[in-house]
This record gives sequence, structure tokens and C-alpha cells, in this order.
Amino acid sequence: MHYKIQGAIKKNRKNFIVYAILWIVIAIVFVVPFSYSSHMAGLNGRMELPVFFSTFGESITDPFGTIGKIFEKDILGTYFSTLLVTTIFYSIFFFIGFVRSAPKNEYTDIEHGSSDWSQRGEQYQILNKDKGIILAENNYLPVDKRGNVNVLVVGRFWFW
Repeated sequence: MHYKIQGAIKKNRKNFIVYAILWIVIAIVFVVPFSYSSHMAGLNGRMELPVFFSTFGESITDPFGTIGKIFEKDILGTYFSTLLVTTIFYSIFFFIGFVRSAPKNEYTDIEHGSSDWSQRGEQYQILNKDKGIILAENNYLPVDKRGNVNVLVVGRFWFW
């Protein structure tokens, strides 16, 4: 199971910055106007949709000016509660995308037929890197080797 988390982190390393920037943009461009508009529309004790839509249309065109209005009119409580709900939904979608990008097994994205199974040249104790029967790139089974030089070919033949 550890390989899934490690593989998903490796695969999404560049995307984490994009997700963080997108969250900041959403927090400034959409949450600020929404919280300001919902507060202004609910001043009379009930939600007035025409007031909400007109205020939202004005404030979404100037989100940084709306941030100043939030501080002036002390609407920070509404902003933070709206930001919390938005962050929870954003985190749920982020987590679903993160889980779906996890590798299906620990051999995902490993080239088949390569010498990735060996490390630091240990395959050359048995194999040769210059000449012989080709097994993989830079891996040859020497024909002048003493002992067993049988080759097992794993695969299938296709006949149409």
C-alpha cells in the first residue's frame, strides 16, 4: 500500500503547486464576492436574491476592492465560514483526484524487459554488456560462457 501513496506523490508533485495556486485564486476571486454578497443580501433578515446577484456581479469584477469592504464592514466571520466550506469541498475533490492517480500496482510505469531489476551493474556478473544473445538494452547473454546458457522467452506468438 505504501507504493500507492509514494507513486501518487511522485506523479502529482508538480500539480501540488497548481492546486495551491488554484485554491488561492478561488479564495480571492469567488469566495470573497460570494461572502460579501450573501452578507449584503441577508441584512434584512432574509435572503434577497436580486440584491445578492447585483452585489455579486459588482464585487466579482473587483475582488480586491471587495476584500477592503469585507474588512471595513466586519464581514470576516462570514468570509471564513464560507472559505471553510469551500476548502472542505476543494479538499474532497483534491483527495479523489489524488487517489485516482495512484498506481494500480507497484510495477506501474516500469519498463518491461529492461534491467531495472538490477542495481549498480550486478547483472554483469552473469550477463555481458557488449556481445552475445540480446536480452535487453546493453544486456547480452554471452555465448562463450561455461555452464547453463539456456534462455527462457516469456511471451506469446500471434497467429492470424
